[in-house]
Amino acid sequence: MKTVLITGGTGMAGMNLTNMLLQNNYRVIVMSRNPPATSKHPKLLYAKWDVEKQQIDMDALALADAIIHLAGAGVADKRWSAKRKLAIQQSRTESSALLVKALQNMNAGKVQIIISASAIGWYGPDNTESKINGFIETAPPSKDFLGETCRLWEESITPVSNMGIRLVKYRIGIVLSNTGGALKAFRQPLRGGIAAILGSGSQMVSWIHVDDLCRLFMFALENNSVNGVYNAVGNHPVSNKKLTITLAQIQRGKWFIPVYVPSFLLKIVMGEMSIEVLKSTTVNNTKIRTAGFTFLYPEIQHALQNLKDSEE
Repeated sequence: MKTVLITGGTGMAGMNLTNMLLQNNYRVIVMSRNPPATSKHPKLLYAKWDVEKQQIDMDALALADAIIHLAGAGVADKRWSAKRKLAIQQSRTESSALLVKALQNMNAGKVQIIISASAIGWYGPDNTESKINGFIETAPPSKDFLGETCRLWEESITPVSNMGIRLVKYRIGIVLSNTGGALKAFRQPLRGGIAAILGSGSQMVSWIHVDDLCRLFMFALENNSVNGVYNAVGNHPVSNKKLTITLAQIQRGKWFIPVYVPSFLLKIVMGEMSIEVLKSTTVNNTKIRTAGFTFLYPEIQHALQNLKDSEE
């Protein structure tokens, strides 16, 4: 039985991943700043770390065969002030630095693989080529805030490659899940019968069902040929309008009214973060599919229907 240590395990993706790993007979150690004293599952353990103090439970780390590194402050949780933007970057780079230092001190221990989250914010807005074929993994990072954050994030974990540890980096798209994330925001106006299309609605959204994201982590754990950077998005990016209308049809049938939310209003409400919801980013997932991964939810309608059925 392999032991997988997860940072950021109490977040939306982390909780779903923990459940999937346990169902597949892995032992899981979740790192937490305030770990509970006991666990309800015999194969689930908790251990303490404190990124700000650069402290980590070395005994827990010594048990790990693999690390899945998801830690980082939520990008969309709060309005982007200068302080918040710094926290978003530092929570990622400093957590990576803590892992790197600890692994160096123990000569990598048992750890054979680290799978680190990144994001499609690496790519920035669409250009002429990406509109046709989608961004691929060799594209340079954008010079904007999220592009720079992703660059620093990926660089901060890269030193583990020099320890003989296989390193996989997933650039994750918009995750669709019933337990948090973007879908909650998309569903909220629908409670009042409003399908809120953001801006023109033409901006492309590169998305992934949470189950497929968790399966991608499993795929990397179980396939030694998976190495390097991969885009973690579904097969078919869709426009914001298509996503919104498809969700409305699944949630409410014909009983909704499409409403365009003007860009200027989003900028007033969201500040700088509005750039991201209005940005079009078309991302290509050919590399991971060529490696042998098959998506359960390649189409947006299938993904959203499954999530509605799972919610009921």
